[in-house]
Amino acid sequence: MKLKYFPILVISLVTLSFAGCNEDEPEPDGEKPKPVPAFTIPTYADDYSSIATWTNRNKWNLANVHDPSVAYYKGYYYMYGTDASYGNAHDGHGHFQGKRSTDLVNWDWVGGPFYDPPAWVADSLNAIRSRMGLEAIAKNNIMYGYWAPVVRRVSVGGQELLRMYYSIIIDNYIKTGKANTAANFDGSWTERAFIGMCESTDPAGAVWTDKGFVTTSSSDRGKNFTRASTNDWSAYFYYNAIDPTYIVTPEGKHYLIHGSWHSGFALLPVDATTGKPLNKLGEPYAASASELTARYGVRIGTRTASSRWQGSEAPEIIYKDGYYYLFMAYDGLDVPYNTRVVRSAKIEGPYLDITGRNFTAGSGDSYPIVTHPYKFNLSNGWVGISHCAVFQKENTNEWFYMSQGRLPKDVPGIPASNAIMMGHVRRIVWCPASPGEPDNLWPIALPERYAAVPDYGTITKDSLVGTWEHINQKYSYGVQNSSTALTLKSDGTMSGALTGNWSYDATKKQLTMGNVVVCVEREVDWEATPRRVTIVYAGTAKNLNATYWGKKKK
Repeated sequence: MKLKYFPILVISLVTLSFAGCNEDEPEPDGEKPKPVPAFTIPTYADDYSSIATWTNRNKWNLANVHDPSVAYYKGYYYMYGTDASYGNAHDGHGHFQGKRSTDLVNWDWVGGPFYDPPAWVADSLNAIRSRMGLEAIAKNNIMYGYWAPVVRRVSVGGQELLRMYYSIIIDNYIKTGKANTAANFDGSWTERAFIGMCESTDPAGAVWTDKGFVTTSSSDRGKNFTRASTNDWSAYFYYNAIDPTYIVTPEGKHYLIHGSWHSGFALLPVDATTGKPLNKLGEPYAASASELTARYGVRIGTRTASSRWQGSEAPEIIYKDGYYYLFMAYDGLDVPYNTRVVRSAKIEGPYLDITGRNFTAGSGDSYPIVTHPYKFNLSNGWVGISHCAVFQKENTNEWFYMSQGRLPKDVPGIPASNAIMMGHVRRIVWCPASPGEPDNLWPIALPERYAAVPDYGTITKDSLVGTWEHINQKYSYGVQNSSTALTLKSDGTMSGALTGNWSYDATKKQLTMGNVVVCVEREVDWEATPRRVTIVYAGTAKNLNATYWGKKKK
C-alpha cells in the first residue's frame, strides 16, 4: 500500500549521446519515397546512478523525474515534478524540479520555484491548530514534504504566464505535534497537507511569485482526529490536499481537481484571474460530508465508495471531442503503480469507464488500463509507471503521456534499483472500444518511449507480417506482465500469444486482432542493442479488462 508521506529515493541521469538509425520500410505502390528527416536515436542509459549527484544536474535530462506535469510556454515544454534523489544524493536542493525541452526528447535543467517552504504554510497550519484548541508546532520542528505540482499556461489580464499549484504535506502528529515516527505515535492521525499556488513569466530564469494558500486537507469528522493504531486506515481527512490538476473548460471556467487515497477526488471551482477558490472554504472540518463538500468541492470520483483508504490517486484531466478524460494512478508507487482512465460529458461527472462502471459512484475498478508494469525480452522492463501528465503537443493533434518509470527491485549491479526513476514520455493513441464502435475512442499509451521518430511513410499491411513481442497488460498487482511471441501470418491468421484472424486498415493505422482493435505506430525499440526504429501497437476492448501492447521483432 502506497503512502505519499514516506520518504523516497530519487534520481539522476546519463549524458545524452546519439547514434543514427533509419528504417527500411517499403513504400506503397505508386508512391514516391518521402525525404527522410535527419534523425538520431537517444543512447543514454536507463541506469543514471553514476551522475546522481546535485553537481551533475545539468546532465540529468530525463533522470530524476517523479510526478511530472508539463506545459508549453514561449517555445518550450516546461516540466515540473516532485523532488526525489537516488541515494539522497541531492537531498534538500530541489523540492519542485524544473526542466524544459523543445522536442520532448532532450530536456535541460532550469530549476524550480523555491527551495525553502513558503512561510505561509507554517502560519496557516498553526492558525488552524489554534482554532482546534491545539498547541502550535515550532516552525523548526515542522516536517515538510513536497509533492506533485501541476503547471498550466493561462492568460491573466491579457498576459500569458505559467500557473503552478503545488502540495506541501506536514508529517507531524495532530495531537502532540511530534514528528511522524513509530516512537512518537500519540493515537492521532498525521497533520494536513496544503495546496499553494505560484506564477511565472520567466520560468527559464526560475523566477516565480508565490500566491500562497489555496486549500488544505479537510475532514467530515469535526475535531475527532483519533487513530486507533498505525494499522487503522479509516482516514481522518475526507479530502487529501495533494496531487492537484487544473483545467480550463471550453466555456472558460477554471477548476482545481485534487485528492488521493482517503475518500476520492474533489472538484473545486477557482477564479480565473486569481487562481483561488471562488467560494469561501471556511474551517477545514465539518460534522458531515455534505457540509464539507459544499465548501471544499464536490466528489467526482472514488475507486471504492465504502473505503476511506483506497489505492487511487493523482488525478489528471483533459478535454477532447466532447469528453473530459480523467486519468488516475492505482496502487503503490514502488512497483504496482498503473494508470486508468474514465470520462464524462460534464466536468462534475458522472465519470464512466469503458464498460459503463460509474467511477463517480465508486462502482469498482475502472478500465481501460493505460499503463501497467511490463517487461519486453532482453530488458529488465519497467514498473511504477503512473502519476501522469497528459498534454497535447503544440499546434498538432498529438497527445502525450508522461510519468516516471522505475526499474524493478533487485536489478543486479544497481543498489536500490527500484529508486531509479526515469522520465518516460509516450505518445497516446486513441483506439476503438470494439471493432463495431469505430468512433468510441479511448486513450492508451504506446509501449515504447517517444523519440521523435520521423514519418517514414505509410505503415503497410505487409510490414506487419512477422514475429512480434506481445504483452497482455492485464491487471495483476505488483506483477510485471511479460511478453510472449506472436506471429502475424501473410494469410491473415495469427499464432502464438493470439490465435484467429487479423486484418489491417492502413488509412486509420488500426490492426484488428480478433475482437480487439489496436493502433499502430513507429517508435524506437529501446530494448534492442543498438536501439532501432520498429513498429509498435497498443489498444484495448470494452470487455477485455486489459490492454494489448506489442512491438515487432527485427
